[in-house]
Amino acid sequence: MSTPATDFERTTDDLDRTTDFERARIARPRDTESVASLIRRLADEVTELFGQELALFKTETMSAIGDTRTAIGSLATGGAVLFAGFLFLLFAAYLGLANVVEPWLSALIVGGVAVIVGWIMVSAGKKKLEPSSFRPRHTEESLKKDRDMVKGAYSHESN
Repeated sequence: MSTPATDFERTTDDLDRTTDFERARIARPRDTESVASLIRRLADEVTELFGQELALFKTETMSAIGDTRTAIGSLATGGAVLFAGFLFLLFAAYLGLANVVEPWLSALIVGGVAVIVGWIMVSAGKKKLEPSSFRPRHTEESLKKDRDMVKGAYSHESN
């Protein structure tokens, strides 16, 4: 009693006699992949995906740290300018009360402009230090896309 030949052991004559269904099955070796190789491939792809997500998270975190440094610098500079403006306003008030002449008006204008510029700088730095500016938005979006892709692939396989 002879055993049937496997797909790889068939001769040319055997292939001529195969049905279209068998030819299609022979032409697609991925369909015959073992479960173990599919699981190994899935594990490799998931590992690579998490590695990419981790790299994205690291990049966003470093960017947030750089933004924090800039914000602290802006706060410090803005605070110094604000303080200088306050000093000019005090000096202008002094000159205005001491002598009702033109020098106090120029000091008042310079002090007012310095206060406005300092206030803008402090406000910009304060805004960059809000907790929402530290969220890794790109990583969140990427993880949502990955989750949706996995859900979609899982729902197609279960149908």
